[in-house]
Amino acid sequence: MDVNAAVAAAAAIAGLCTGVIAMLAFRWSERDQARPTRTSLHTDAVLPPGVDTVLSVLRSSAVVLDESDSVVKASSAAYALGLVRGGKLAVEPMLHMARDTRRDGEIRQVELDLPRRGTGRGEALAVSARVAPLGSRLVLLLVEDLTEARRIEAVRRDFVANVSHELKTPVGALSLLSEAVMDASDDPEAVERFAGRMQIEATRLTNLVQELIDLSRVQNDDPLEDAEPVRVDELVAEAIDRSRHPASTKQITMAAGGTADLHIWGHRGQLAAALGNLVENAVNYSPSRTRVGISARRVSAPGGDLIEIAVTDQGIGISEKDRERVFERFYRVDPARSRATGGTGLGLAIVKHVAASHGGEVTVWSSEGQGSTFTLRLPEAGAVRDRSSTGPDRVDEDDDRPYDTDPNSEIPAPEVLP
Repeated sequence: MDVNAAVAAAAAIAGLCTGVIAMLAFRWSERDQARPTRTSLHTDAVLPPGVDTVLSVLRSSAVVLDESDSVVKASSAAYALGLVRGGKLAVEPMLHMARDTRRDGEIRQVELDLPRRGTGRGEALAVSARVAPLGSRLVLLLVEDLTEARRIEAVRRDFVANVSHELKTPVGALSLLSEAVMDASDDPEAVERFAGRMQIEATRLTNLVQELIDLSRVQNDDPLEDAEPVRVDELVAEAIDRSRHPASTKQITMAAGGTADLHIWGHRGQLAAALGNLVENAVNYSPSRTRVGISARRVSAPGGDLIEIAVTDQGIGISEKDRERVFERFYRVDPARSRATGGTGLGLAIVKHVAASHGGEVTVWSSEGQGSTFTLRLPEAGAVRDRSSTGPDRVDEDDDRPYDTDPNSEIPAPEVLP
């Protein structure tokens, strides 16, 4: 019995020691977890109350640095711009600004051009950086991307310069021609010749002003406010009628074909102007005794059916380097021919804006010396379409080949209009 009592007492003492040791280990673990680590010193805990919330809603890229230039907090935009790498501020000029601000407490601001990250392009990223002290130990860096704003400003400057040049040309010509008419007042033939030239320059000036108005309207107006189902057949007929006289003068045959009874949802006036510009360009840039074709079809797309209207010519074609710029305002592939035909360089820019504002696009296929195909792709007005989705006139969405890429090919079911 004494042996059993001794064993029981020893077991009790051992259990008590084990419990004490376990309790001490648990307490030590809690203290160790509560102790601030090196990582936690550089997280949100060191930021003043509310700063983290404010930084999360700022549009600018935000970076907070501590006294050792380590990044305490950085927004996702700062990482996307490449400002922060490996927990450090990667832009040396901004780092120098932060150190100067930490030393004297003054707010600093500078505009910089930074290389784009992960691209082989030479264009720079324009940013505006502003540094300010945040408390006694931290420095706040706010960076705003100015690249798009600079691009828009450059486009505006170019537009104003181009408009000034384009307006001065016919105005100057009219001034000189009027002086010539006055000097040749006693020569009826000279007066008649100069008056004819004045009419040409006046027409050019009128067209330029009208296209500037049209471009401004399609940029500022919302076409869907006055949207309606528009018959594609009527748009094609109107575009052909608009270019009938210059086409007949050059003995150009215009043929309309494709799927009949298609509808587009949009602003009728803008759609007519866009298609009219494409047909007019095709006629102006085509040699005599050639052919211009206008064809329409329905294509399938993930977001709904689209209507494609293609205008094909047998003109001079467009080189690959010019193909990317033909939709720029005042850009001309052949300036000499544009002057001869009275072109303003705004027609395709208007087409691009109309297509974009209607939720579509305009593309170009071209081969030098063979011709070009401009294709308008716009959403269909499905509410007025009563044909089956499996009708024979549907085209698979993977068929992205341009219409009539061979200028000698035939458009289905053409309606020849001399």
